Amino acid sequence: MEEGSVLVNVWNGKGVITINRPKVLNAIDWDTFFKLQTALDDLIAQKDVRVIILTGSGEKAFISGGDIGEELKMDGLTSYRWSLTGHKLCATIEASPKPVIAAVNGYCLGGGFEFALACDFRICSENAKFGAPESKLGVCCGFGGNIRLPRIVGKTKAKEMLMTGKMIDAREAWRINLVNEVVSQENLMGAVDGFCAELLNKSATVLDFIKRAVDYGTETDRNSAAQYEAALFGVISATEDKKEGMGAFMEKRLPVFQDR
Repeated sequence: MEEGSVLVNVWNGKGVITINRPKVLNAIDWDTFFKLQTALDDLIAQKDVRVIILTGSGEKAFISGGDIGEELKMDGLTSYRWSLTGHKLCATIEASPKPVIAAVNGYCLGGGFEFALACDFRICSENAKFGAPESKLGVCCGFGGNIRLPRIVGKTKAKEMLMTGKMIDAREAWRINLVNEVVSQENLMGAVDGFCAELLNKSATVLDFIKRAVDYGTETDRNSAAQYEAALFGVISATEDKKEGMGAFMEKRLPVFQDR
């Protein structure tokens, strides 16, 4: 465990990244940005890490967005670089061969909301609040929120959230399929652990391929997606994990995957 604005902890196949700026509701500044990118890159590279969890310290906020005091001082060119930095981080999350889970505790706003949208799964506490308040500040999303949100909740609801800047609570987030699960604050990390258990007992190679197939399939035409899926299916069928998984089924035992 490291000290500072970004904490990293690894155990039992899980890598947990915690944004640790509770006094400012875990708002992101330049320093935190770079540390978060480094933490993601490091966990993706660690073979013993099979699932990555992103969360915020304290009970009030996941990530409340960018540090407004810092953003207010940015000129156009600096803001452009700020946006590119956010896009790179979100792209790293999306391209991760390992599942990434956002454990949302409290406010999930602005840039933090955009980070959560890039994750594969979102599990939140009952006190979670989601929103893109950028329109109220005279700007718009800069880390891909305008692109990802409509693909998750649909164009009409996305436009409503993005244009009005209003927040929604955990129940509404569940209703519109923004989150996978809503639990009590005290049970949040326990629920995340339970969710991880259903991933950790699978082949990491298979999970990577499923993620690629879903992401590519929703970004391209159906015929191209079908060809890509068929190619992935052919490759995965030549792995040791396929033999183990099907062999275990026939032998009525639990499989032991080796990720190869």
